[in-house]
Amino acid sequence: MSKIVTVAAYKGGVGKTTLALELAYLLDAPLVDLDWDKGGATKRWGYQPTETSPLLSALERGSVPRPRRGRSKADLVPGDRDFEANQPEADVVAEVLEKWAAEWARPFVVVDTHPGGSPATLGAMNAASVVVTPTVLATGELDGLEGLIEETADYPLLIVPNKVPRIPDRRLTGRLKDLVTRYELPVAPVVSEHRRLPKRSARMAVSAFAPTPKTWERYATELRDVAEAVRTYGHE
Repeated sequence: MSKIVTVAAYKGGVGKTTLALELAYLLDAPLVDLDWDKGGATKRWGYQPTETSPLLSALERGSVPRPRRGRSKADLVPGDRDFEANQPEADVVAEVLEKWAAEWARPFVVVDTHPGGSPATLGAMNAASVVVTPTVLATGELDGLEGLIEETADYPLLIVPNKVPRIPDRRLTGRLKDLVTRYELPVAPVVSEHRRLPKRSARMAVSAFAPTPKTWERYATELRDVAEAVRTYGHE
């Protein structure tokens, strides 16, 4: 059975989409983009919208979309800006994702979601074998994480400290530790701060570079460590 990996956060700007793109590549998984924001995974992947939305068409027809093939990046079911107004209820989203995953017969499917608790996001979380939740060590971002945990603490959450500076604020790391300890949540390896890719390479997964540029070696290694934590989630 395919393992659905949903990347979700209640606060934007925590690196959710970047992590989803990288995990999909590393897990050799199709990426389903349920985020309707203009700067989401679909645009960064390089997909050019057409009059027909693969995502909305599949939902309307009850069919299974064919992921667009990627080179040095994951295959993609592109998102659509009209999805916000046309998203099904959470239980329908969960059922559809499970159906698509079974039809694709890939070991993993990664789903990127819109920040917050929209029906599509909650549905993707309901279908997930693991909900990857990136968080930045900042007050507002930790507030968002706490809100998500309080509402979904019984979900299979995996917390990913993201964009962590070399010398993090002890007060903020202490707050994160208190949260994960209180709710007994697993924590993935830390992903540190990193520089942006050059424009010509922005559509590639960092982990797809061979060889990896020296300035990106640490970051690529950390991404692979997170992917391994996702791959082995729930294994004893």
